[in-house]
Amino acid sequence: MGRQFKLEDTRNIGIMAHIDAGKTTSTERILFYTGVTYKIGSVDEGTATMDWMEQERERGITITSAATTASWDRFGKKYRVNIIDTPGHVDFTVEVERSLRVLDGAVCVFDSVAGVQPQSETVWRQADKYRVPRICFVNKMDRMGADFDHVIRTIRQRLGAHPVPLQFPLGREDNFIGVIDFLEEKVTVWLEETLGAKFETFEVAKLWDKAFVDSRPDVAAALKGSAIDKAFYDEHRNKTVEYIAEHDDTVIDKYLNEGTLTVEEMRASIRRSTLALKIVPVLAGSAFKNKGIQPLLDAVVDYLPSPLDVPPLEGVNPENDEVVLRRAADDAPFSALAFKIMSDPFVGHVTYIRVYSGVLTSGSYVYNSGKRTRERISRLLQMHANKREEIDTVYAGDICACVGLKSVNTGGVAVATNQTTKASVNTRMPGVNHAIRVRPGLKAVGSTWLAVVT
Repeated sequence: MGRQFKLEDTRNIGIMAHIDAGKTTSTERILFYTGVTYKIGSVDEGTATMDWMEQERERGITITSAATTASWDRFGKKYRVNIIDTPGHVDFTVEVERSLRVLDGAVCVFDSVAGVQPQSETVWRQADKYRVPRICFVNKMDRMGADFDHVIRTIRQRLGAHPVPLQFPLGREDNFIGVIDFLEEKVTVWLEETLGAKFETFEVAKLWDKAFVDSRPDVAAALKGSAIDKAFYDEHRNKTVEYIAEHDDTVIDKYLNEGTLTVEEMRASIRRSTLALKIVPVLAGSAFKNKGIQPLLDAVVDYLPSPLDVPPLEGVNPENDEVVLRRAADDAPFSALAFKIMSDPFVGHVTYIRVYSGVLTSGSYVYNSGKRTRERISRLLQMHANKREEIDTVYAGDICACVGLKSVNTGGVAVATNQTTKASVNTRMPGVNHAIRVRPGLKAVGSTWLAVVT
């Protein structure tokens, strides 16, 4: 069977944030709305699909990065979205580092009350290091003290980024019911009885229609809670359109001459500026309350890069030290990067790889350029957290797991058997976060520590 999704219709993204900002909860909703799972997993109840380890379910935190894949319809076209859910705790930040090395884009989740937190800054700097385009999702808009504008300010001040709010929350805290889309000038209100699977959409002009507002107590309470009126909306939308235009030379002339842009022009401009790391689109929602996930998936497709939008993989030929480029194409020589190694109780040694170019079939041989050895790929697996689906072939841009690589290390490169290219991989691991001091005189403590060390 040939390639199911074109390269331009593929998105490789990571979900990253500070601990307890709602990364895994957001991922669980993505899996539910894309049809990967038939029910919504809960972190609090220990039923989350992506937190599959027993220790993760006991503690309610993500310890190891987990990969899965989903598909999403956008304008009548199907897109593949490969997702890696990363840990938020500082002790496991190396998992984020390894994942960002192979991802094309990222979704950074922020708590609507806390805004930018310490680990938010850490993962943001890691994304800067690998020049990963990203979008922001302001989560937990239903929490007491939720403040969308505060999050925008902290992103600008503490991260030095240029956030562009594409939405504004309709309501806050208990009366948060939906979002106002600045681009399409429409309002989306989620129906709670459908677990967020269905939603109502209407023109933003209805918010200023007294008869309509009087007939909708939920909308009236939301407008009052978020203090939105027509003047507020017009001011914020105009600022958003102006900010989009001033970061893109392609549309700035038209905006200055005509004072407006079409929705299609704004989408294209946002995509160009996001890929160039000039701006960061910001959306709002509440993953736990099942609100805001569908527009987030639309934004992933619209604004984050495909494998064709990222620079080619750069490598070095160890025989003559010449720089070699591998573009993302099925007809190019095979090259892949191993970014995670784990032991599976059923299949043994499993290596997660990101395919940058070429095609790999199960049973074929690859050249491990780090160890200069030739190894056979016995099986290829499409991973869904800890569940496996056996596949025959992987293509450029895919993320999968393989069985059979015995000597490869994390960060190792596998290429076609007739190639000798070695990629210039620079994944610097973070230093020690916590140190333990053994006090002299406490023999019991000291002997225990030595036992652990030895």
